[in-house]
Parts: sequence; structure tokens; C-alpha cells
Amino acid sequence: MSNLERDPVELLCPPDEPVGPVVQVLAPRDVPLGGPRAMNVRRTLPQRGRTTIGAWCFADHYGPDDVAESGGMVVPPHPHTGLQTVSWLFEGEIEHRDSAGSHELVRPGGVNLMTAGRGISHSEVSTPGTTTLHGVQLWVALPEASRHIGPFFEHAETQTTAVDDATVRVFVGSLAGLDADVTVFSELLGAQVDLPAGGRVRLDLEPTFEHGVLVDAGPVSIRVEGADAATDVERSELAYVEPGRRRLELAAGDAPARVLLLGGVPFGEPIVMWWNFIGRSHDEIVDFRRQWQADVIGRDNPDGRFGTVQGYDGSPLPAPELPTVRLKPRS
Repeated sequence: MSNLERDPVELLCPPDEPVGPVVQVLAPRDVPLGGPRAMNVRRTLPQRGRTTIGAWCFADHYGPDDVAESGGMVVPPHPHTGLQTVSWLFEGEIEHRDSAGSHELVRPGGVNLMTAGRGISHSEVSTPGTTTLHGVQLWVALPEASRHIGPFFEHAETQTTAVDDATVRVFVGSLAGLDADVTVFSELLGAQVDLPAGGRVRLDLEPTFEHGVLVDAGPVSIRVEGADAATDVERSELAYVEPGRRRLELAAGDAPARVLLLGGVPFGEPIVMWWNFIGRSHDEIVDFRRQWQADVIGRDNPDGRFGTVQGYDGSPLPAPELPTVRLKPRS
């Protein structure tokens, strides 16, 4: 999904500092995407004090939304650079088209991973039969060695396994003996964990990873190795766990719980994020926007960096205006 904010903030994201052995709970920020009938999302990454978890750099949690009220998802062709998008649904169906020639449906249990590399454009539209939309849109920052590769798209169905009381489904990386069949360019984990009411699960963690637990249905009680007590995390909150922890215990309360477990080796490169671009400098972001506006919106070079999305009935999405000042690091 695009970042459809009308006035997106340009962010310099330096490598995050460790926060100590306790679980850090990050509250979501409500973000309206577009006009008054457009979808609202709950954004937990990036935010002040925590811009990445591994290479995961963006997390929008949405739904369940009644499509009859919200109008569903209608995102015209828009650009990306320097990242991978990971689309994960709990309910509904979305049609994906991109300038690499891909045409795929996003459904629950299947992962759609798009590698933007040096540049791609894509559209996302909920299908006519979809009555409810509910899911998470994630971005992965590409490291310097990989961020200029050619764009491509992958779709993979996922499998489940039982661990204690939980059902685990892995869509990126490896966990509990399951391996996801998609390509990433840094060590990463993305998994869905479902618990029945009153259920518990202990999961072995990769200790070189930092982890995040995004609660879709909860609340959930989290206990990590080395912590004095468990931490309660409410729906839509994101709990951060620093590297060095080897075990994580999740416990549901009186209602069933569902979380996404995200993890990865800490991302040691500073990045600049604005709108749907990730780069390394203000000037690079300015150039990405200029090329999108000239090549695609201005139709000067539809075969340029971002290409053309075939099969979408409508015009591509213009970029917002850039900030009037150069990016300055946040203290």
C-alpha cells in the first residue's frame, strides 16, 4: 500500500539505540489515507524513538474495515525505491499490478513481496467481492548493497505449524521449523501467531535479532528472557524486544489473540524516508520525485525508472509537494 498522506514528513532515520532489557511498548498513530471516506491505518513504524526493527521500517495496521463504509482500497499506480513491500491480509482480497508486469491477488495465508530496488510502480485495489478489509502493510529497507537492484515481485503460499497452544504461520524468514519462500536481503523474520483464549506459547528467538510483537487481536501478555515481569500489550500496540533475548512467551487473556512477530538483525545504515521513497540523502529523494513527476505523471518517459502499470483503469498518483527546507537530523 502507498503512503497516501497528503503532507508526509521527511524523516532521517539513523540506526536506533538499544533501549535496555525491558519490553518497550509503542503506541500506534492514527493516519488517514486520503479523503474523508478513505481508509484509516494505525502506524507503529516509524515513530519517534524507534524507526526500525531489523530492516522492518514501516508498519500500517488496518481494519477490520467495512468496505461499504470506507470504499475499500483504491490506490492508483505510485512509485517506490530502496525498499520491499510485504502485504499480509487477515481478511479480504486485493488485486496487485506493477510495472515489472506482475498481476496477483493478495489473500489471507499468502504473502506478496515486491522488491522495488532502483524503482518500481504498482497499484492496489480491493476486489469487488471483498466486504471487509483487515491486514498489515509492511516495508523492509534494502541495504546499500541491494538497493539499486532491478525490481521484481514474488507471491508465496504459507504453511502453519502448532507450537504449544499456538498456530504459527511464517511469511518471511524462519521460525519453529517453517521457512518462507520469498527473497530478502538481510536477516529477517515475519510470522503470524494465533492463540486461543487462555492459550500460551513459548517461542525460541534468534538472539542476534531485535524483535517486535504487533498485536492484531488481544490484549497479549509478553514475557521475555531476563525480564522481571510480563508486559501487557493492547490491540494495535507494538512491543519492542532488544537483541540478546533467546525466548519469548505469549499469553492470551479471556479472548483469542493474534500477533505478528517481526524480527531482524539491527539495521545499521541511516536512511531517508519521504512519501513512498527510501534513499540516503535529501537530494536523492528530490531526484526520485522529479523523475516520477516527469516520466510518469508528465508522460515524458513512461519507460524510465518507474515504468508503467498495465491494466489499471485510471491515472497514476502525483507526488505531494516536498518540504520547503532541507532535511535536518532530529535530536
